This record gives sequence, C-alpha cells and structure tokens, in this order.
Amino acid sequence: MSFMENLIMALSSLKAHKMRSILTMLGIIIGVGAVIVVVAIGQGGEAMLKSQITGPGNTVEIFYQPSDEELRANPNILLQAPFTQKDIRALEQIPEIKRVVASGTKASTARIQKKSEEVAVTGINQAFLQLNELNTANGRNFSTADFLGARRVGLISDKLKNELFKEKNPIGSIIMVANQPVEIIGVLEKPTGLFAFGSMEIYLPFQTWKIIFGSSDFTQVTLQAYSAEQLQTAGKKAANLLNKMHNTENSYQVINMEEIAQGIGQVTRIMTLIIGSIAGISLFVGGIGVMNIMLVSVTERTREIGIRMALGATRGQVLIQFLIESMTLTLIGGIIGIFLGWGTASLISFFAGWPSLVSWQVVLGGVLFSMAIGIVFGILPANKASKMNPIDSLRYE
Repeated sequence: MSFMENLIMALSSLKAHKMRSILTMLGIIIGVGAVIVVVAIGQGGEAMLKSQITGPGNTVEIFYQPSDEELRANPNILLQAPFTQKDIRALEQIPEIKRVVASGTKASTARIQKKSEEVAVTGINQAFLQLNELNTANGRNFSTADFLGARRVGLISDKLKNELFKEKNPIGSIIMVANQPVEIIGVLEKPTGLFAFGSMEIYLPFQTWKIIFGSSDFTQVTLQAYSAEQLQTAGKKAANLLNKMHNTENSYQVINMEEIAQGIGQVTRIMTLIIGSIAGISLFVGGIGVMNIMLVSVTERTREIGIRMALGATRGQVLIQFLIESMTLTLIGGIIGIFLGWGTASLISFFAGWPSLVSWQVVLGGVLFSMAIGIVFGILPANKASKMNPIDSLRYE
C-alpha cells in the first residue's frame, strides 16, 4: 500500500472512533499548546524587559560612585547632584557622542487650590525628548521655544492628573510647584504593560526647573553614541573626561545597559527552558495515552490484521500502517495545540502589554515534535501488530 492509502485508512480509523480520538489527542493538544505559550511569553517578556532597560539604541548611562576618601572628606557628597552644566558641554564635544541626555529630579509638592500631592519634578534638556518618548494623551508636548525661553510650562503624568483634577481637563490650568506657578500644557499617556504602575510626575524644561529649585546641576546623564561600535569608546572617554574634570579616580563610571540586558536575557531563557520542560511532561503523558489507545486499536483489529497478512501484506507494511495512524493522531493534535497555544499567548500578551513572539521555529518544532511522539509511542503497538501470526489472528474473536 502507498503512503496516501495508509493515510486515508488512518483518517478513516480516527473518524470511526471520534470521541476516543479526541480524548487521546487532548494530551498532545495541551502539551504542545503549553510549550508554545511558555516559549512565546518567555521570549515576549524578555523582549519587553530588554526594551525597558536598554531604552533607545546605542545608549550608555554615566553614574557617580564616590570613593571612601571623598566620602570622608564630604559626608554629604551623595546628596549633591554629580553632573554640572559644564560637564554636559564637555561631554557634547566627544566625537563619538551623538546626544547627551541630561535630567535633574527633586521631590516637591504640586498644589492647586486646596488639593496637593507629593511629586517627583524632573527637569529635562531638549535631547531628552529626542531620545525618550514622552507621548501626550492630551494637550501638546514641549517645543524648542519652551526650552530656549525657560517657559513655566509642564507635562504631568496621568496618575497625577487623576489625583488633582479627577475628570476635569487640566490643560491650561496653573498649578503651584514648590510654590512657583507652572502652566499644564499636556498630560502624558497612561503607562501600559504588566509592570507599569504609574507615578506622580511633572516634567519641566531644565531652565525652568533650574529657576524653580535654584539648582543648575543634573542628577542623571545618558549618552547616545552614533553607532553600537562606538558605544564602548564613547563611554570610556566620557568617564575619563569627568574623572579628570573633577579630580577623581574611577568615581565616574559607565553602565552598559546592553550587558545588563544580555544577562537578563540569559536568565529569562533559562527560566523559559525550565518551565517549558515542565510543560513538556504533559506531552510525555499524552504520548503514553496515544500508545495505550493504539494498543487497544491493535487488539480490536486483530482479525483485520490477520486478513491483510493472509492476502500478502508483509510485516513491514503492517508496521508502517499503524505508525502512520499513530503519527496522524499526534500530528492533528499537535496542529490544534499550536493554534491553541498561539491564541492563548496572544491573549495573555495583549493584557500584559508585551509582544507575543511565536516564531516559525517554535511552530515547526511543535509539528515535528508531535510527529516524533507518534513514532516513539507508536512503535510498540505497531511492532505488536506486525508480529501477529496470521492464523491466530484469523481465529481471534
């Protein structure tokens, strides 16, 4: 018999026992679906964590860690902003650096009429907007004129808007920040994602922030290189320059977010592998169910096997027939499991706010693995069928 004839016979056998076939495939469906879900969510979660940690491409963050001598000389040094405007201008002269993103943050009180809230007030330079997306759900974003003119305008977070204004439109309202008037020109989009909890924030042009708080220093500096190849060189040059300007030794260092992201990626991949292996146990259980049903099928069709052998069918042909039937059973279950896993992963990712990465490699692996289960767990029943004695089989009742 040809492969197609065996396949048609296998489908006919499955159709003849619909409920039994469905229940047998259930273990394969759940197993393949679970593996697809775990891998897709693991890869999507890894991508989301990396994007949140690394931010836009080719960036490196400078941080300040004073030495023991500096701490003994000035115990309050950690309370001071580590970057000056002079530092920023010097960093901008490094050839490999495309942008110097600087910001300063202070805790303060935002007040309107009788309502007040504790907030984090962040002053940003124009490069901050060019690198980081501050998308507004309502109103407008900062303009070049706002930065150059040190206008008393600000963007507030969605959470702060809900606390101070409830359902009212805050655009154009004046709030008091550190007892200084600031006009609200925009409300930031509500953060999305599993780890997006929202915060009480106000963003101001840095010169405005400087006037309100009387500080001209920055608390955070991120560098963007022109290319990934120049990132390490830019970071080293920046750290060396700052250490030289401040007469320190290795107090200014760089945090390579790409390396951190790679470490996180390695951890998430290990966790995905472990959880995926646990989910794979259900595939093993499903395979045992397939073997059990195929053994029952061989017993039920003993006379049929005897007739086929009496008419000239070889042991190899009988073996192939039952292997194809077993593979067909697991393949159909595997395909249904792939679609079930794909849909479940997409649904979870939609609510979690991260991408669902179901790659073609995972889908192909699911198909091949389900076929392999059919072969592995179908060998014993098929072998039993092929070794039957035709005379004994014909006399079986």
